[in-house]
Amino acid sequence: MTTPHDFLIIGGGVAGVSVAARLAPLGSLLLLEGEEALAYHASGRSAAMFLESYGNATVRALNSASVDHHTHADGGVLSPKPMLLIGRRGEETAFAEEMTSFGMTELSVAEARGLVPILHPEVVTRAALRDDTSDLDTDLLIQNFARAARTAGAEVRTRARVTAIARDGGVWRVTAGGEEITARVLVNAAGAWADEVAAMAGVAPIGIVPHRRSMARIPAPGGHDTRDWPFIDAVGERWYAKPDAGKLIVSPSEEDATEPHDAWADDMVLAEGLARYEEMVTEPVTRVEHSWAGLRSFAPDRALVIGRDPKAPEFIWLAGQGGYGFQTAPAASQLAADLIAGRAPALPAAVIAALSPTRFA
Repeated sequence: MTTPHDFLIIGGGVAGVSVAARLAPLGSLLLLEGEEALAYHASGRSAAMFLESYGNATVRALNSASVDHHTHADGGVLSPKPMLLIGRRGEETAFAEEMTSFGMTELSVAEARGLVPILHPEVVTRAALRDDTSDLDTDLLIQNFARAARTAGAEVRTRARVTAIARDGGVWRVTAGGEEITARVLVNAAGAWADEVAAMAGVAPIGIVPHRRSMARIPAPGGHDTRDWPFIDAVGERWYAKPDAGKLIVSPSEEDATEPHDAWADDMVLAEGLARYEEMVTEPVTRVEHSWAGLRSFAPDRALVIGRDPKAPEFIWLAGQGGYGFQTAPAASQLAADLIAGRAPALPAAVIAALSPTRFA
């Protein structure tokens, strides 16, 4: 009989790859990804920024605990990218609330147009800036974690879609790619499919729901050099935009609940979002060069789910990252590994409890 792996991770996005790097030094580890490459779904479709004050209090605690890794590990993955918040007439209250929440400093519209010259001076009435935010190199973070995992002995299999899970004699038996694999500890890092994996394993689903988020890459508006433009966020997340390789990524910021699937952009939603963007700028969208979508998967309280299942302790949840997967990955994966290894986590007890799957029991 084949010796069971110590750890089996289902899911090759940033959650699965980061926890593989943490767990591989502790025992034999196999990571399964159903697609042809790691970071195929949400993790490969993110326009990630790092803003420590983004998310609810629990998410922000993970952000803060991830700063050092993002800044220093393997040379760091952050580069300076200010964040600009803009609002219209009638949005004064919402603008003030968001500006305060994000810890931003108010600018005049003229100052904002100095940063982004296409802002419409007759539509944009309020602006605020935070200049200590950062662009996060998502591909580099994935590659750094994957390299660390493999260096420590982890095995990674792609095109290994899980089709069955059973618990037998204290061991998980997982069928993937037509092969049965055994492991002592199963880590559910399956993103949009996290509840489906749980159901397969006979574990009660939590209620993690995927939500589509669409993106469009457009040519540099008016031929401007966008490289030094900030990340731009319209009040209420009506849309946001981010410089990208001399062009501009624009998102309608939708969160449409859906079933787990290989997501694509909805043309109507994208058109409506681009119209909201065009309303606040002076340059029209002449064409969309590329569009795509990803799934942001949220637990009911919009905090991550990290820890042992209360009724199946060798089933570990690392899911519900929503839009916070990359910025929280260092701390989230460290917490999961500490809980599995029986080590005392560095995070406060209240944060650990707020992340634990037992909160849904």
